[in-house]
Amino acid sequence: MPDNSVVFRVNAPNARKIQIDLGKKYDMVKDESGVWTVRTEPIEPGFHYYFLVIDDVPVADPASQSFFGTGKMTSGIDIPEKGIDFYDIKDVPHGSMSSRIYFSKVTNSWRRLYVYTPPGYDKDINKKYPVVYLQHGGGEDETGWVNQGKTNLILDNLFAEGKAEPMIVVIANGNVRATMAGYTSEAMDSFKKEMTQNIVPFIDENYRTIPDRSNRALCGLSMGGGQSFYAGLENLDVFSAVGIFSSGLFGGIHTSSANAFDAEKEMPGLLSKSNEFNKKLDLFYISCGDQDMRIDHTKKAVATMREKGLRVEFNSFPGDHEWQVWRKSFHDFASRVFK
Repeated sequence: MPDNSVVFRVNAPNARKIQIDLGKKYDMVKDESGVWTVRTEPIEPGFHYYFLVIDDVPVADPASQSFFGTGKMTSGIDIPEKGIDFYDIKDVPHGSMSSRIYFSKVTNSWRRLYVYTPPGYDKDINKKYPVVYLQHGGGEDETGWVNQGKTNLILDNLFAEGKAEPMIVVIANGNVRATMAGYTSEAMDSFKKEMTQNIVPFIDENYRTIPDRSNRALCGLSMGGGQSFYAGLENLDVFSAVGIFSSGLFGGIHTSSANAFDAEKEMPGLLSKSNEFNKKLDLFYISCGDQDMRIDHTKKAVATMREKGLRVEFNSFPGDHEWQVWRKSFHDFASRVFK
């Protein structure tokens, strides 16, 4: 609706109770013909997951497209943001998004990833490209940045405007079984091996990459941001740029003063030998939503890093822990990397 409220209608004459769960639950009202209706409050612009809750059972809406984003298939609605068009389809050259299957020696199984190749990739068979490895968050999989994130459209538009270097982007499944939970180097061990021993070699073997560290970047949202912190900063012989979007690594989720984020402990030398990291990092980027409960912890961590001489590019965007913030974060990161 014009005020960003949403009207839902469900034809279910035999249901006893129906709600819409958009983070907040709205009770629907049934008319004489068995059609349930509700109009929500104005919704913040951006992408939002939602469920139909029918007789207390949450289900994906069969009348809409579903997305894997809450550990299961979930319905979603995208509220346009006034003045924001960087992920709209425009009359510009378009790249290609394709899925690939590779065998993982870490998981001993076949796995899927997505690869975006920029416009012109199939025409100039001699040109090689830098690569960004882009990771999803918890409860999501490799389809997140493809569907919810609109990665291909973001890049198409950036390239057309001359605001980013043409690049390949690889979106892999970050759900690799760990021996322990949490944000620690040990907990990320399986992912680090998956990324450096399986995914990067597979991409270099099958695509026209520039196969050196200065032309590789690793970034991700939430859980993927934590993965990027450890897998990126511990492998600066592989990556020269690292991006962390809205990660709980720095605090704001299930943390206390007793286990507050300690950059030096988590990444030895990051503060005490910041100059060494500065020499190897072409870009170290951190972002967060202004209304995200992680924002204050993130700002504090960034301030500490900068005080110790580490070069950090930081940006924040209106919004909570949500895709609109992550779309803007990747848009910003992609416009800075490989420059």
